[in-house]
Amino acid sequence: MRKIIVGAQVSMDGVMQAPGGPNEDPTRGFQFGGWAMPHFDQESFDELNHLFNEKFDLLLGRKTYEIFAGYWPYYDESEAHGGGIARLFNGIKKYVVSTSGQVDTDWPGSVLLRDIGEVERLKLENGPNLLTQGSTELVHALLARGLVDAMSIFTVPVVLGGGKKLFADGSEPHAFELTRFRACPHGVTVGHYRRKGGIEIEPAPDSPSRRELARRARMKREG
Repeated sequence: MRKIIVGAQVSMDGVMQAPGGPNEDPTRGFQFGGWAMPHFDQESFDELNHLFNEKFDLLLGRKTYEIFAGYWPYYDESEAHGGGIARLFNGIKKYVVSTSGQVDTDWPGSVLLRDIGEVERLKLENGPNLLTQGSTELVHALLARGLVDAMSIFTVPVVLGGGKKLFADGSEPHAFELTRFRACPHGVTVGHYRRKGGIEIEPAPDSPSRRELARRARMKREG
């Protein structure tokens, strides 16, 4: 069985829209495309390389796939930072999830999946882990179905005020444990997490005060 790993660059307020460049995703009037890159340093790129070290296939939503397909096949593979990623992405299998099926999968190694059910079946097969990049709507669907086994979150020290976010209401509740953490010189913090189990809840005091009981009653009335 494969594991699904969510890889995401997020702002401090949870936005993951268009971290790499101004033309990636300007939908809904988003004006800050490229917000992550000024904060990435050598240690941040080292953590990206750590994420890409284990064998994996890419699992992408249609919009992110189209961004990648229009960029990485044309990237100069001799570049210091991005060249290795370009070679890697160009050489591995790319699964793109598109319910409409209206996507050009001519990037070599690309496979079309029509719905989240096909992702579930793919997860049950033997093969490399499935790593997401971007793909907000797909990640929301994976979290809602409880299909995410691990997350690698690069948090960038900016507040963007709005945009497509990593987490949405409706995720299946799960606890995760931190397996690796790094604080990079330019302020990026990187947390690698794996799924642990259910949510642990602190028990309520055995003998609440009269004032606390009144507060609880008011909360119930107010809904």
